[in-house]
Amino acid sequence: MKRILLAAMALSLAVSGFAQTDTLKNERADTIRIGGMVIIKRGDKSDTTRKRDISISNRNRDRKRNANVTTNWWIVDLGFANYSDNTNYSSLSTQAFAPGTNEESFNLKTGKSINVNIWLFMQRLNLIKHAVNFKYGLGVELNNYRFDDERISFQKNPTLIIIDPALKDIKKNKLAADYVTVPLLLNFNFTPGRDKGFGISGGVSGGYLYSSRQKIKRGDDEDKTHDDFNLRKFKISYIGELNLGPVKLYGSYATKSMWEKGLDQTPYSVGLRLSHW
Repeated sequence: MKRILLAAMALSLAVSGFAQTDTLKNERADTIRIGGMVIIKRGDKSDTTRKRDISISNRNRDRKRNANVTTNWWIVDLGFANYSDNTNYSSLSTQAFAPGTNEESFNLKTGKSINVNIWLFMQRLNLIKHAVNFKYGLGVELNNYRFDDERISFQKNPTLIIIDPALKDIKKNKLAADYVTVPLLLNFNFTPGRDKGFGISGGVSGGYLYSSRQKIKRGDDEDKTHDDFNLRKFKISYIGELNLGPVKLYGSYATKSMWEKGLDQTPYSVGLRLSHW
């Protein structure tokens, strides 16, 4: 009887061993999960060629990509600032505000007139299958207008812009105008699902002038005059963005002159956007 029991036990262990071996041989995929990352290894362990097919997916990234609202933090724009000058310099209002100036007085040094935008955040709201989105954000626009004629001088009390011969041959003369800005855009994403895809955006932005000043540099000395100089407090601009894979371009064009009176100069800017999407 004992021999029969021992034989039955041995047979049972053998069958179990063969079944386990067969299960291992037929195992086609191993899955490892590390946080939000999933690693899948496919291949027959008995395969003499020892080929393995390994795929790695990131569930957190996929969920973020497919989220209806995504956020991009700390976006930086680097570009050039300029304006379209339609001023009638022979008019009484212009000569009262900027006496002695003409069409060439406010010419800018194009390569040194800089626009830098720092966006605290931008959010993208899915409207239609991630191909059409609504974008909005908050940031600051920093514009530096570097004058070709170094004699331009901004005066306070009363506010005037004059030609000052004493400023001839100084090292630097620029007007800085900084705005807190909210952009609103409609985005068309031609490659939804890709982090660095292709698309285009267009819309408007509203800005509030929070700081403006003239900076003059004589040798190693710098003089700053802080005032609004009759610049408009509020600025509405048409804005656009072009996504070309890893390269992103931006542009803006104001709807009105940057000045309350006297001068008709409409600011615009173009440049490169450093952004995740």
